Amino acid sequence: MMTEKEKAAQGLLYDANFNQELLNDRKRAKELIYRYNLLSPTQETERLKLLHQLLGKCKESLIIEPPFHCDYGYNIEIDACFYANVNLVILDGAKVTIGKQVFIGPNVAIYTAGHPLDSETRVQGLEYAHPITIGDRVWIGGNVVILPGVTIGNDCVIGAGSIVTKNIPPYTLAVGNPCRVVRNLTPQEIKK
Repeated sequence: MMTEKEKAAQGLLYDANFNQELLNDRKRAKELIYRYNLLSPTQETERLKLLHQLLGKCKESLIIEPPFHCDYGYNIEIDACFYANVNLVILDGAKVTIGKQVFIGPNVAIYTAGHPLDSETRVQGLEYAHPITIGDRVWIGGNVVILPGVTIGNDCVIGAGSIVTKNIPPYTLAVGNPCRVVRNLTPQEIKK
């Protein structure tokens, strides 16, 4: 029989609200996040240590401006040269993979979690989680929401206020609600 954590990893409905293992995992993450968010801006070494304890994988060149919030932390993998402005929220019931040289504006939400449309199933506390992948050299503007199962390709720019509901191909500028590709980026824009 699969555990609720195993069901989540496979994208199946799982009990996120009443399963003790997942509740304990979230409690651990929230304790680390609480400590992280209270550190002085001058305590950069301590901040990085806490992020290394919290996140599944991250490099040294990592800045996440507090406050920061996530569900588990261990499902988040971040490559080198990452910067996130204030109020980043990552609901990481599934894997969130972020490439190198990614910049994220303030108030961005990355949600792997979703809930069934059927109210009888939903009120049982069941949800699903689908992985999110953000490629290399992506710039995500402020107040963007990224929904479950989305992949954003390399060298994309996601305009402020966008709600990303579908995959965004590489080398594009995408904006809106729902987020849509408006044009391809030129080679000169990509190199700048």
